Amino acid sequence: NREAPMSEETQGQPTGPEPDDRKNGAAEAAAKRPARTFLVVVDGTPEMQIALRYACRRAKDTHGRVALLHVIETGEVQQWAAVEDMIRAERREEAEQMMHKLARSVQAETGGMAVLHVREGSPRDELLKLIGSEENFSILVLAAAAGSDGPGPLVSFLLDKGLSRLSIPVAIIPGGLSEADIDLLS
Repeated sequence: NREAPMSEETQGQPTGPEPDDRKNGAAEAAAKRPARTFLVVVDGTPEMQIALRYACRRAKDTHGRVALLHVIETGEVQQWAAVEDMIRAERREEAEQMMHKLARSVQAETGGMAVLHVREGSPRDELLKLIGSEENFSILVLAAAAGSDGPGPLVSFLLDKGLSRLSIPVAIIPGGLSEADIDLLS
């Protein structure tokens, strides 16, 4: 391979790809990376809406996705299995309706479909199991309660003992932020 001689006009100039080629290369590299997935725990609290807005904004800005987890808490064992089955079915139907409503909101906000997870059990146990079984999550997004009762049970658990059991980072958004504040952050 012989190099072409440089003319006086090109000596000292970079001989690499043109700037547009570099941009295209960066875009191709970004397209090959898996999309970031922001996991939000859906628990019906006011602060959950804050976490969801933050996750949607970040997903939209990074061409990522939002995943929603709702855990149907299981109660004490009932004496009548038929009654327990009926209550479980009602809770599941309510959870699915709520999740589909939130999924429509996520799609309106991000332009992409949300990944939905509905589980039964303890919220913290099911959260840990889900994160442990899925490699697609990039970050867990939670919001701390704004009241004087503390940040909420899940945030308290994670800050106390649970954080070391996670394989992804956690973003805890202050529960008192306005939509405008969230938009500035994300």
